[in-house]
Amino acid sequence: MKVTVEKMEKWLRGVLGSDPEVPALELPEYLKAIPELDSLADVPSGTPVLVRGDTDAKPGAKIGEGDIRLRCMKDTLQFGRDRGWKQIIFGHIGREPEKSLNKVRDRLAEIMGCEITFIKDWLNPETLEILPEVSAAIQKAAPGSLIMLENVRKYDIERVLWKAKANDIPKLAPRLAKLANEFAEKVARVYVHEAFSAGSLDASSLVVPAAMERVAMGKYEWGQFTGPLMECLEAVLVVSSGLKIDKLDDLTAMINRGKIRWVFTGGSLAMGLKKAAAQLDGQDFSIGVQEDPAHADKPYYIPPERVEQAKRLIAEGRQKGIQFIFPVDFVLQDGRVSRTIGPKDQQLDVGPETSEYYEKKIGEFLDSVRGRQAVAFHNGVFGKFEEPQFEEGTRRFMKQLKRMKDAGVKVYVGGGEGGTALEKYGQPDWVTHNFTAGGTVLNALGSEPVPYLVALKMAAGR
Repeated sequence: MKVTVEKMEKWLRGVLGSDPEVPALELPEYLKAIPELDSLADVPSGTPVLVRGDTDAKPGAKIGEGDIRLRCMKDTLQFGRDRGWKQIIFGHIGREPEKSLNKVRDRLAEIMGCEITFIKDWLNPETLEILPEVSAAIQKAAPGSLIMLENVRKYDIERVLWKAKANDIPKLAPRLAKLANEFAEKVARVYVHEAFSAGSLDASSLVVPAAMERVAMGKYEWGQFTGPLMECLEAVLVVSSGLKIDKLDDLTAMINRGKIRWVFTGGSLAMGLKKAAAQLDGQDFSIGVQEDPAHADKPYYIPPERVEQAKRLIAEGRQKGIQFIFPVDFVLQDGRVSRTIGPKDQQLDVGPETSEYYEKKIGEFLDSVRGRQAVAFHNGVFGKFEEPQFEEGTRRFMKQLKRMKDAGVKVYVGGGEGGTALEKYGQPDWVTHNFTAGGTVLNALGSEPVPYLVALKMAAGR
């Protein structure tokens, strides 16, 4: 269906959260509105179907190494092959536009057991016209064929929404309407989103669905949202950590659902919360350079308004009986372990006393839930774990995930750095499930909606 510039402006207001008629919803409400893949079972053989794939992978030497996102696409792609669709897969790899999907194509072909046509140049970046090579390849392809387009981030238009604000919409709408219409006219009018980790503001996920006649969510993605993520909404314990204090928004949203009773923290989030707790108790706590305005341009900086936000969260949480567990000692930038942080210091890991304290508190948590089912959600790492001198806090806590799982708790790891730490220090069976996407999971559980869910809901609701 043709997308006018006016319609695209309204669409962009919706996906960017500036349209009051498109309210942010809880995850279950999105899932009720978005069709699953089986809804497309009647699409005839030979139909071109556009698949936004989870192609951001680094394949290793053999299948099973660095390609979990590609393997997760298999059932969806096979569904289309069985029905004779001509599937055109597009997606990104990394953030750099010069990166190529050629190795990803090779590995996905191994996984699927078939050839995959690869189109390196498929868009005129100036006119935003889909090049004739794409239509020719689709027309030539036999039913059941797979075609892959080169890295969508190769083209600037894919990235124009990353930092876009509401007042940018009028100037962006004409070009994005053009892009969406080109896909509908020259590639496909049926769209499947099977890119669980693609939570960024990419045009391929947010704009192209506007011109599609039918949309659906892929099998793996649907299973993640309706299964593990729905269970995470029931978590009574959350471990939240990270470099940026903006995770405070996500933690607040999770707590506001009314289920969480135990909060373990690390990283900048812990620093903001620990300072806030001290002030609530009539004291103060120095968090070093993280509160120094001279470091305001750094990702770890915690402005005063975030401390005030943390104070409100803790005060309300304490009234509800929530336990907030903060670090008691720290590994500083020069390797010293200290219970205090000087004005010029930065904490880069939790110290050994904190690890012992956290292990004790996990024991108390397990005693409190003994005999009944409980869910725990772990996100992030406790320090700069990629450097050996700052990895010990994270490494030790991985064993607590296994301890909870062995005691019957369902333990979910939110992908991202937490997932990387589990792979580095533990085993997959130490937890119930390790998500393949960190940002998507945090959005689904936290304060911001998953952008592509907003787009799919709007597309399905026309």
